[in-house]
Amino acid sequence: MNSLRIGIACFPTLGGSGIVATEVGARLAARGHRVRFFVPSELPRLPLHTHVTIDRVPSGTSGPGGAGNYPIALAAALASAAAELDVIHAHYAVPHAVSAVLARAIATREGVRVPRVVTTFHGTDITSLAQDPTLRGVLRSVASESSALSVPSAWLRDRAAALLELDPAAIEVVPNFVDHNAFAPHDAFAPHDGDLRALFPRLSGWDDPTRRPRVLWHSSSFRALKRVSDLVQALSMMQARCETALVLLGDGPDRNDVQALVDSLGLADHVAFLGARPSFADLLARADLFLLPSETESFGLAALEALACGVPVVASDVGGLPEVVRDGITGLLVPPKAPAALAEAALALLSNEPRRAEMSRAARADAVLRFSPEPAIAHYERLLGR
Repeated sequence: MNSLRIGIACFPTLGGSGIVATEVGARLAARGHRVRFFVPSELPRLPLHTHVTIDRVPSGTSGPGGAGNYPIALAAALASAAAELDVIHAHYAVPHAVSAVLARAIATREGVRVPRVVTTFHGTDITSLAQDPTLRGVLRSVASESSALSVPSAWLRDRAAALLELDPAAIEVVPNFVDHNAFAPHDAFAPHDGDLRALFPRLSGWDDPTRRPRVLWHSSSFRALKRVSDLVQALSMMQARCETALVLLGDGPDRNDVQALVDSLGLADHVAFLGARPSFADLLARADLFLLPSETESFGLAALEALACGVPVVASDVGGLPEVVRDGITGLLVPPKAPAALAEAALALLSNEPRRAEMSRAARADAVLRFSPEPAIAHYERLLGR
């Protein structure tokens, strides 16, 4: 394939879509394509590469009448660069694909060569915005103006097709992927692991593998749909039967409420808040289980990162998660909004180390087999090159 000039519009965050967009761009650049990111701030996981540049888009949050002006600023930036781009890859329909379509209209009006638009729906643009009848027409328009559409799971494809009245065959499933070299198992649990000891200084038994606290992990954006409070309630239920320590990675609007719940349940010694950080795989690989009690998930990239580290996942049986977590093989799926079921499933694995260890091996093997980067990048390359 000839080298493409690709503009990528995405959220510059450590959330799933931002990570995927960054990885896709970096890996396409490594294949010889020229990639320009259009973002309001730096991308935390973006490696330096001669074929990658960043266009900083002003991120002012208010305009005439108090309206947010970032989508307009993004459209203007994309329109200014239109003659230098073959294709715009918009990650999330709103605002990125909407801005890309507007940029095409501006470029057409000015007689400039118009780049194609490829839109990747990542989740809430379908599960939330498309549910709103007043916004559904906007999303249908974005879909019709895109030369290709993609989603990370078959579940999200079917939701998008139903809500936007699209032919499912017009939406391609490109599963998210994981760098299985960066996310890899720890050789063995280190009984003198200073990192874990430092996170939970009031817990004892770290020097004795038979008495050490069992480590649970959760990564998310701390939004309501992630239901982190359910996880804290499950942790409280587990303490009488198994001493557990919970690592919470990430940040978001519900963090203060979660902290308050931890304190009210007397769990402060058992919960560590790490905040948002770009590098954490080595510590994640030392966890015993990853818990994801979300109300909905279009894919579950955080769960996949855990699986690649050989950490079995206990997750809600919702959305695209059954496509990532193989129930009974690489983890367990439980009903959503059910802290007691979450606790029981986690305890079932923590009390049966041979089964948990077998799931750990299966998790790693499955992540490498089904979610390696190369097939996904080749798929995106075909979509963008149409």
